[in-house]
Amino acid sequence: MDLNLLPDNPYILLTPGPLSTSKRVKAAMLRDWCTWDDDYNSLVQEVRAKLIKIATTDTDNYTAILMQGSGTFSVESVIGSVIPAEGKLLVLANGAYGRRIGQIAKVLGINFVVQDSGELSQPNLLELEKTLQKDTAITHVAVVHCETTTGILNPIGEVGEIVKKFNKTFIVDAMSSFGGIAIDVSELNIDFMISSANKCIQGVPGFGFVIAKRTSLLKTQGLARSLSLDLFDQWDTMEKGHGKWRFTSPTHVVRAFHQALLELEEEGGVPARQARYTKNQEILGKKMPELGYKTLLPQAIQSPIITAFCYPKDEFDFRTFYDKLKAQGFVIYPGKVSEVDTFRIGNIGEVNPEDIERLVKIIATI
Repeated sequence: MDLNLLPDNPYILLTPGPLSTSKRVKAAMLRDWCTWDDDYNSLVQEVRAKLIKIATTDTDNYTAILMQGSGTFSVESVIGSVIPAEGKLLVLANGAYGRRIGQIAKVLGINFVVQDSGELSQPNLLELEKTLQKDTAITHVAVVHCETTTGILNPIGEVGEIVKKFNKTFIVDAMSSFGGIAIDVSELNIDFMISSANKCIQGVPGFGFVIAKRTSLLKTQGLARSLSLDLFDQWDTMEKGHGKWRFTSPTHVVRAFHQALLELEEEGGVPARQARYTKNQEILGKKMPELGYKTLLPQAIQSPIITAFCYPKDEFDFRTFYDKLKAQGFVIYPGKVSEVDTFRIGNIGEVNPEDIERLVKIIATI
């Protein structure tokens, strides 16, 4: 179809997801698909294969499972499906999404402990090692890669080395980083990595996915605490049914995601996308402080995904600021830090450095 016939968005989303998407991604949803049809199931299989290739060069030893719902559904699917009744989960938390993993474990009745390093610090690796030495009941360790509460980037490589030193199962919530930051799950010793369609791949909301080490996944049969979120059964059905989902799949969203994967390849893959996101963040990190908006985090631990800024003064009113930016074509995000007044500007999605430059110029006039 003629993409020019599709209306332009009234504003650019500068959020951690959902994101601004391309017209081609939107156009992909204009066709209806049957969940039983071979054409659709073949598309699902292609999506799974492409995800594995993005996630690792060790493609034979990993598999991809797609799961209906938001990213948190997929996180809950993993937490509720891979930890046995006698197991124990250690959660490394430094923000709302790490703490949410603990909430999931609590609701599901899973034995767990949280090592919280505070919202402005990366996980304490020495404390992690001491905890694993002392508490031999721990079987699984979970961490968020990019904690979008603040934009902090956690050292999953170093964490993974310690986790494997103690022979534990390593779970990484890469919701906001996969596709935008280079990750090789095999090199990083990751057993289960979780992300979502509407993040750095630049699709639309509707499903999440898990990249799982086959040997680790095969140990989980029968462990799930939920029917609809049973990770092993979802994988087993997709494998045996050649792309068939157990229950009704978000067909339009999957088709849009397939298009988004093609566009990631066209851009030059994850390295090129990471470079674009990094450039977006660097512009913000340099020019916003010149306007009086101090970044919350030091650059050494700042991700290229989303940037948190402190309120410039006591009388700053976020709602007024937000409305003025929206009227100029940009939507930003409120803060989520408990101890500091902040707002956040996302660097990901169909957003280019010239968009960020224009944003900064507008902010300078407010």
